[in-house]
Amino acid sequence: MKIRTLFAASLAVVAMGASAQTHQEGAEYYKADQLDNAKELLLRNLNNAGTDKAIANYYLGLIASDENKLDEAQKYFEAGIEANPNYANNYIGLGGLALKKGDKKTAGEQFKKGESLVKKDAAAEIAIARAYYDADPVGYAKEIEGKVAKARKINLQSPAIYIFEGDQEKDMKNWGGAAGKYEMAKSYDANATEAYVKYANLYTQVNPQYAITMLKELLSVNPTSALGQRELANAYYNKKDYADAAREYGVYVKNPNHFKQDEDRYAFLLFYSQDYKKGYDYATQLLASNPGNFTARRYQFMNAANLPEMADKLVPMAEELLAAHNANPDKNKFAAIDFILIAEEFVKAKRADEAITVLQEAIKEMPENANFNKQLAMTYVETENFSGASDTFEGFIAKSENPGYNDYIQQAIFSFYAGVENKQKADQAKADTYFNKAKANVEKAQAEIPDNYKPKKILGDIALQYATNDDEVKTAAFPMYSEAAELLEKSSDPSRYKSDAKTIYNYLGNYYLDHKDVAKAKENFNKYLQYDPENEGYRKFVEGLKE
Repeated sequence: MKIRTLFAASLAVVAMGASAQTHQEGAEYYKADQLDNAKELLLRNLNNAGTDKAIANYYLGLIASDENKLDEAQKYFEAGIEANPNYANNYIGLGGLALKKGDKKTAGEQFKKGESLVKKDAAAEIAIARAYYDADPVGYAKEIEGKVAKARKINLQSPAIYIFEGDQEKDMKNWGGAAGKYEMAKSYDANATEAYVKYANLYTQVNPQYAITMLKELLSVNPTSALGQRELANAYYNKKDYADAAREYGVYVKNPNHFKQDEDRYAFLLFYSQDYKKGYDYATQLLASNPGNFTARRYQFMNAANLPEMADKLVPMAEELLAAHNANPDKNKFAAIDFILIAEEFVKAKRADEAITVLQEAIKEMPENANFNKQLAMTYVETENFSGASDTFEGFIAKSENPGYNDYIQQAIFSFYAGVENKQKADQAKADTYFNKAKANVEKAQAEIPDNYKPKKILGDIALQYATNDDEVKTAAFPMYSEAAELLEKSSDPSRYKSDAKTIYNYLGNYYLDHKDVAKAKENFNKYLQYDPENEGYRKFVEGLKE
């Protein structure tokens, strides 16, 4: 990959703070190999007071050249010369273009013009070396070597030399060698912003702390550098330290040279660092200046959903967000969390049908996401559509990498109620299908945890559904409920299962009463009362039983 960094301007330039919004930040971004960002800042600030148009056009010319837009690059370099004919770099830029066009003679003439304006400037020699390198690093190896040697002779401590050599090492994937060269560059010039950033970029993915340390050092020297602020925030982000990333982005977005798209990243980080109030306020601020900012609307809602005081405003916000998405779904895309939160608010508002529509779209858009199936199944329950719940939760289990006991039990319960639902509709074939699904999931649950009472309880419930008369009802569930009761009593905390326990013991008590075993009946009725001690009518009934 060709190196795109050029030497720092050799002419003396008064350093300006970020608030000045001149060519300076754009130049820093270019030298840090961030061409798109550099171009945006250079064009944004081109006509600002304090911008040196010779320098700004020079870097715009380099960007156009790197994009292989040679005619456009030439226009920028010529505009730079018109702005200041004594600025050497634009002649060197024209020389680089001549090399790319195969005109080595013209290139040499332009390089000499540039050299004549600065007289023994190491940075100028490195700029020429880079022009040869960008044109053909192998074919012009001798010229590159000669210019680097000349730069060393002029000023051995010029940071431009070591940044160029570091870039060459990086191109050869010698990361350690590149890092060493960048360190040397900053040691010779503490203001060589690109040296810090290039060093940090070598490590930001593999060892973010190295990058963070270097970028903090940069900001100690140049605290107003938007590039340094942004890179530090991103280094924390790569470390998955969202709270610190949010803090640094909070500093960066106040810099006039920040990028609009980074405002969205800041809103994201405030949410994921759980600073919900600040995230809500910031997103609201962004919407006030641009009501069409879809990302800001998303994060306003997401943060509000975590603020209790915003509860009564969530449904209208969900409606607005959904409307913006539906108006242009290709542009205004949802993430998983958007679908989930909107559906939750509709369910809370007793608008389950709308929640179902949202979740159905979510499954269509992200079919691999099992959580949508789970939430949709629970939403079907809200509408008492147990067949839908069973079918959808079946999809959840199929998509889950390691479904467990609770998943199988939940599916068994949904399938059982779906069976009851279809039985009531007089569709016995469908009812049988769902009851069989319930049994199959009970078996899977038992294989996971053999000593839990719940599978036996569900099998008893299913058996009752096949009882054809009152006498069969009195006996159909007895074997399964008896086993369930034994397992329930072995549970470490049977009080957790109050509803099921009452059903089981009441059934068993009546079974024994029908079979004239009053002692066993009272024993089970009294166990029922352990779970419902305030039921005085039931207690009097039990006390009135005579053995």
